[in-house]
Amino acid sequence: MIDTLDYQIISLTQTGLPLTPQPYQTIADELGVSVERVMQKMQQMTEQGIIRRIGVVPNHYRLGYTHNGMTVWNIADEFVDEMGTKVGQLDFVSHCYHRPRHEPEWHYNLFAMVHSKTEQGVNQQIQIITELLGEYNLGQDVLYSTRILKKTGLRVGGKRV
Repeated sequence: MIDTLDYQIISLTQTGLPLTPQPYQTIADELGVSVERVMQKMQQMTEQGIIRRIGVVPNHYRLGYTHNGMTVWNIADEFVDEMGTKVGQLDFVSHCYHRPRHEPEWHYNLFAMVHSKTEQGVNQQIQIITELLGEYNLGQDVLYSTRILKKTGLRVGGKRV
């Protein structure tokens, strides 16, 4: 259940934490509560699944990374977690996850997002992943981003909180 303070915290953070040296203190000051209370409430909301995660969501295009590709891989199901862990640890992979196949149209079950300032850079990253996966790679493709999709905060009742 979301209480008034939860709602206020969500409202203040849905577009991101304040860009200040002490963002939780900034939120606490605005709400008139202690920083410890803000952090406690955010922890509770995370444990309850109200907040899924707190992390950086960069705009890769504004940072100059105009070549962004979702690499997709066909890995034998018994090895997908092991290989996904290895791919996800590469410093140029922003996120990596296991998804179900949708046979016969879609054979891929491992997804890894890569970013570069050049097409050549993306190709080099894909080659590194290909070599890392070795014989576990049963097929691959890459889907290139053409625009930035939804990056918004929590909405309650169809209305942005």
